[in-house]
Amino acid sequence: MALAPVGTISFTVPPERAPAAGTFGATASVAVPPEGELQISLSDEAWIDVVQDGKAVKSAAFSGIKTCPGIRKSVRFKLAAGPATIQLSGAKKPDLKVSVLTPE
Repeated sequence: MALAPVGTISFTVPPERAPAAGTFGATASVAVPPEGELQISLSDEAWIDVVQDGKAVKSAAFSGIKTCPGIRKSVRFKLAAGPATIQLSGAKKPDLKVSVLTPE
């Protein structure tokens, strides 16, 4: 996913963790399945917020390993079925590999 300087992004709600100057971010719309749970994995460090119905949703679970090649962190969110917005912020590089899956 290509990211942009955080100062140029219109986040739906302010990121829970304020991004440092000079970092990157992005937003993406997703459709939450009827099961209502998503796992978002990133290749590098960045903050993940998920917004649904105009409100930030707290994460349900988190895992992160700095030494795992390809996946830096995974965060799970319990959501209602329907549209949601993923907000990424605070990335130090202008691109990230992002995976959005329903957890097994």
